[in-house]
Amino acid sequence: MPKLTHPEQALFDGLAPPPVLAACEHFAGKRKLMEKALLIQQEMGPVFDVTCDCEDGAPTGKEREHAQMIAGLLNGPLNRFKRAGVRIHDYSHPNWRSDVDILVGTSGHLLSHITIPKPTSAKQVAAMIDYIRHIAERHGIERPIPIHILIETQGSLREIWDIASIDAVKVIDFGLMDFISDHHGTIPARCMRSPGQFEHRLLIRAKSEIVAAALANGCVPSHNVTLELRDSRTVYNDALSARYDYGFLRMWSIHPMQIQPIINAMKPDLTDVHNAAAILLSAQRVEWAPIQYEGELHDRASYRYYWQLLKRAHATGISLPLQAHQAFFTSIRQP
Repeated sequence: MPKLTHPEQALFDGLAPPPVLAACEHFAGKRKLMEKALLIQQEMGPVFDVTCDCEDGAPTGKEREHAQMIAGLLNGPLNRFKRAGVRIHDYSHPNWRSDVDILVGTSGHLLSHITIPKPTSAKQVAAMIDYIRHIAERHGIERPIPIHILIETQGSLREIWDIASIDAVKVIDFGLMDFISDHHGTIPARCMRSPGQFEHRLLIRAKSEIVAAALANGCVPSHNVTLELRDSRTVYNDALSARYDYGFLRMWSIHPMQIQPIINAMKPDLTDVHNAAAILLSAQRVEWAPIQYEGELHDRASYRYYWQLLKRAHATGISLPLQAHQAFFTSIRQP
């Protein structure tokens, strides 16, 4: 029997869909919180990523020691799934280069990503990425380290399409609170929470533009935090609105109790997953020619949609139909 063509080879032909990442990115700034996050990740599996924070987490005057501590954690046994990254200081801070020197120099082979905060232009982003590449090359790290860009200023929003088009950039994050602060009091404080964050016209514009630029350039758009730490219903509803009203594919967590509600809201509907599996298996059997499924015509356009849905389901820990799992997630290493 001839080997069937995997959808990753059959459907894209040079197109650049966003990478399929975990739907939740959990931020931690102190050692004990990083350790706790990595322990939770060991229990749940790699259904969320961890970001160790050098920017807000580092005590003033001890930035180098903080970066060294993070490097030690990343190199240690707690980092079982190698799904942990770091947020470095911003371009204006004197320690951003030493962050890169320490973390890339000692843990660059393990970093799942580096988040660059508060850029004001694409030129700043490019300069920081060039330095990261330089340090990686110096230490013999051949793989490109994925870069996440945190949009927190009006300047970076103005240049979002240029920023998203930079090759190394894989995720575009939205920093709601700093973005509101950058508007000098013209956006009310209530918009740091729901429903205001989804109603104010400037925030609707910013979120929509970030998602559009990210998706058009093969990046993952990632939504801002929810300030409500323990009310799982609020967290779930915010994540649900971010996903289905705006198109975000990922969301930040700042408390362990937020992780599961974000994953639950972001993961695809189970009925859609089973339909996607059936459609893709049928299409694969006819080498991706058009098919009929439950009275509807499907072709490569819908196949691409359902393949991305199935990959997101897999990334969020949904149990896939056995035949689909064997056909699509054991026969090829996923990127």
